[in-house]
Amino acid sequence: MILRLTFIALAFLLLSRCATVPLTGRHQLILFPEDQMVSMSLTSYSSFLKENKLSTDAVNKQRIKNVGARISKAVEQYLAANGLQDQIANFQWEFNLVASNEPNAWCMPGGKVVFYEGILPYCQTDAGIAVVMGHEIAHAVAHHSNERMSQQALIQYGQAAATEILGHNQSDTRKALLSAAIGMGTNVGITLPFSRKHEYEADHLGLIFMAMAGYDPNEAVAFWSRMANAGTGKQPEFLSTHPADANRIAKLKAAIPEAMKYKKN
Repeated sequence: MILRLTFIALAFLLLSRCATVPLTGRHQLILFPEDQMVSMSLTSYSSFLKENKLSTDAVNKQRIKNVGARISKAVEQYLAANGLQDQIANFQWEFNLVASNEPNAWCMPGGKVVFYEGILPYCQTDAGIAVVMGHEIAHAVAHHSNERMSQQALIQYGQAAATEILGHNQSDTRKALLSAAIGMGTNVGITLPFSRKHEYEADHLGLIFMAMAGYDPNEAVAFWSRMANAGTGKQPEFLSTHPADANRIAKLKAAIPEAMKYKKN
């Protein structure tokens, strides 16, 4: 009876809080108010800027800002033209370059984008920067952070319920082992594939976003090839949050014709 009620509650939750990702049309579970996500992000972003040194490279700082402005404007125009402006209603765009050799970049909910100097050699050109910028902005526009938090909340609820039901009348030690086993299963079977789905979706949307801003989506293949050639000792794809390089590049190539339909000259 408890198990049935749990499943009914979960099903109701899934049906009542379903959203749709722009362009891909994928349905997603969003449990947290987006303004709450943005508020938390702003706090984290402010802390990050206090703890990390901004780049003194004036030329590359301006390149990041210019590419970011072009892509964010193109995204805003597309969403507004299609009645989807609420998707980024709480966004306040900002683009910064930090002094770090790490090859990384990210965009927080609300449109706060940070590039690390270490990723610029892989970008090489403004179009290469646009590949990364489009990808990271796509994560924010698709509300992947909210979806991931929602999924984790749902998993934790389900794990607790399953452990309690299946571990009824079991010792604390057996309950702990059961909880660990369930946790490993959900990580490999749900969480990691879900993260890879987000990466593929951000790649797809990123191609379209950079094309909307007038950049050539074909540059994405060159960029990810450079990143792949630099990587060593990577985990198998099924144990990784990111797709295998060959799979990612293959999907990018397949998505380029669609992205080209949005390209502005």
